[in-house]
Amino acid sequence: MLLPTFQQGVMEAGCDEAGRGCLAGPVFAAAVIFPPDYCNVLLNDSKQLSEKKRMALRPIIEKEALDFAVASVSAAEIDHINILNASYLAMHRALDQLKTKAAHIIVDGNRFRTYQNIPHQCIIKGDGKYLSIAAASILAKTYRDEYMHNLANEFPHYDWLSNKGYPTIKHRTAILQYGISPHHRKSFRVTDPQLKLF
Repeated sequence: MLLPTFQQGVMEAGCDEAGRGCLAGPVFAAAVIFPPDYCNVLLNDSKQLSEKKRMALRPIIEKEALDFAVASVSAAEIDHINILNASYLAMHRALDQLKTKAAHIIVDGNRFRTYQNIPHQCIIKGDGKYLSIAAASILAKTYRDEYMHNLANEFPHYDWLSNKGYPTIKHRTAILQYGISPHHRKSFRVTDPQLKLF
């Protein structure tokens, strides 16, 4: 059972991103604020849920959250500012869109850039510990997956319907065969598909 809040008695937003390790497409992030006594036994880290379960949970999250927002940073922006800064920016953009001001922010992972002097806590594997981070994880992942599905119709040879832009062998082989698309991150290098990225 995931925990409702890290810091009790304050309006707390949970943040997470999706697509950081991809070769193509934006990085997405979401911010979610739940009521302080919120409980949902179905919520878990998006990576632990099937695509069908994530999509089923999305409207529930959007209905039951006090507030939520989803934002993205494009591949071109990632190339310009690097993926770490792009991840921070995507989360900041999501927080910008919240109509409810958070007094505390909890973030999945071990690094975050302070947002508007609001206190924050980085939590390793936070998407498996706190409801708001788990919900943010699900929203970021599902919105990004939809975005990549739409792009896949235009660029079918990269297999984005399946890999969502992640560096699978099929995706890397297609890059070597067809070159990169306008949606690829030029700062991410690909060599032989059997080799790891560097």
